[in-house]
This record gives sequence, structure tokens and C-alpha cells, in this order.
Amino acid sequence: MITGPAYATFGDAYLAVLTEIRQSPEYHTETRAKKAIETTNVSFTIRNPVARTPYIAARKANIVFNHAEALWYLTGRDDLEMIAYYAPTLRSLSADGKILTGTAYGPRLFGLTKPDGRSQFDRVLHLLRRDPDAKRAAMLIMRPDELLDPDNPDVACTLGLQLMLRGGRLHMSAYMRGNDVVIGLLGDTFAFTFIQEFTARQLGVEVGSYAHHVGSMHINVNDLPKVDAMLTEHDGPSFPAAVMPQTSWLALADVADWEERLRRDEAAFTADDAHTIDPYWAEVIALFEVYRQITHNPDRPVTPEALAMLRPGHRWLVQQRWPSRMPEAATL
Repeated sequence: MITGPAYATFGDAYLAVLTEIRQSPEYHTETRAKKAIETTNVSFTIRNPVARTPYIAARKANIVFNHAEALWYLTGRDDLEMIAYYAPTLRSLSADGKILTGTAYGPRLFGLTKPDGRSQFDRVLHLLRRDPDAKRAAMLIMRPDELLDPDNPDVACTLGLQLMLRGGRLHMSAYMRGNDVVIGLLGDTFAFTFIQEFTARQLGVEVGSYAHHVGSMHINVNDLPKVDAMLTEHDGPSFPAAVMPQTSWLALADVADWEERLRRDEAAFTADDAHTIDPYWAEVIALFEVYRQITHNPDRPVTPEALAMLRPGHRWLVQQRWPSRMPEAATL
């Protein structure tokens, strides 16, 4: 075997990586005041990257943020206003309190650039349509100038993404300089496979495998108790992965419009609204509605009506993340 291990879903890969780094790390490191255990040059493949969400109660994953970050990337944004609403700790990475640089992959992937006024994403799609067997369909993320300031806290963790059409399916590989297993690995894999699935819809092909290659895979020492709790958890639930429908950029803009209005508490998303939107995206917008209630109505529980609009797996994750905000009598 000259390739890394392959797993059916990301949940399987996630537990395998957590177990390996926790039990048999290669190194103990300390940099920028963070102690970690680390293994270098880690690679794995996910056969079904649409199954991108692990269901581990002790992880308390923020499924709302996962979707918001993917949307933030796809819409080419770098602003704190949107993403820090879902993850306030990101404010500490911004030099001017307005934008993020290294963390914001959206402008690098989807922003229009010289000399042809297209994005890297547009160029890759054009190449794959013209030459399906191309090996050059890569999008670069990390830039050399990010290393000019050794104290810069906001340096991109991802070197680049590569897309390949093989066997009638769209495969993706991510190349990363480093990954924090607890937070970064989950969030990055979710966002990248989400982009992979969206790209497959643009090309009219099926989703293939996803490969993840990391120079430094590590667990911060402060997160070891959480890792131990995750690894001792047994018999977690299993939910079917929802498949993204054919989605245009215009349809994605409608989702982004709903996200903005809910984030600013200018609207509420109801079951009547959900009936006018494709069910897949209605369930994503419903996540933003639940978070709107959590954020803007801090003294009241989330309504049963809002929870009922979520797909079962998302509802379970919301329960684990915000148990004190769940309605006592809600049917979950």
C-alpha cells in the first residue's frame, strides 16, 4: 500500500485520528504559548465525503458554525461581522477588528483576480470542463507573505486544494501545513467537502473521494480531557447524510440573504418560508433561525417549531451544543 488509510465516513476517520494522536504521538511541541502532542505527515481518505459530520456528544460540535463558515467561503467573504457572530473567538485573530486574512479562504478561492477577472474556482472549473483528466486543477490558499511577521496569529493552515475528475466522479485533496484535530480537522473537512460537493453539482458529476494530507496533526494539551471523553463515548447515534441538490449561484445567494437577515434579527424563518425553498437548503437556513433565537432571545428557549424544521442529525447536534436552550416539552 502506498496510499493512506481509507474510511467510509469522516466520523470514522475523525475517531481514528483522535485515537492515534492521543495514544501514540510522535512529538511533544510548544509554540506560540501552546503545548501540543503531534504526529507528522498524516494522510487519510474518505470514501463518502458527503457524510461529513461526526455525531459525538462529548465533542459538542457547532453545526451552525460549520455551515456558516462554508457559506462564508463560498460567497468570498473575509469580514468579521458575519463569521464572528458564529465564532466570537475569531475576533482575536483580526489585526484591524474588521477582517480576517489567513483564516478567510473565500477571497482566495472565489474572489475575482487579475489578469483575467476570474476566480481560482472559475479557472479550475473551466480547466476540468476542457480537460477532464487534468492534474492542474489546484487552488492555492497559503501565501508566502504570511510568514513575514512571525507573530502574525492569522496564517492560513491550508496550502491548497486539488480537484480531479476520475471515473465520472469529482475527487478532492486538501494539503495542509497543520491541523488541530479537535477543532480544525472537523471544521476544515466539513468546509472542504461542502465545497467539493457544490463543485460536483456545477460540473454535473457525482462526488468522489476526499483525501486529507497534513504536515503537523496535533492535539493541544488543553483539549486532552475533551479528547478522552470523546474516545470513551460508545454507541453514538447514526444519521443519514443529506445530499446537496443541484444548486446555482443564484440559489446560494438566496441562502446568503436569509443568513444575513437572520443574523441581523431582521426576519424569522418559519415553516411557511421553508415550504418555498428546496428542503436541503431550508434545513440549512433553519439552523441559522435556531441560532438567531439562541443569540437574540437569550432568555427564552428555542421554539419547538424551529427545531422541527431541522433534519434529525442537526437537531441532535443542536441539543448537545445548547442543552439549556432546548424547550422542555419539545418533541425531539
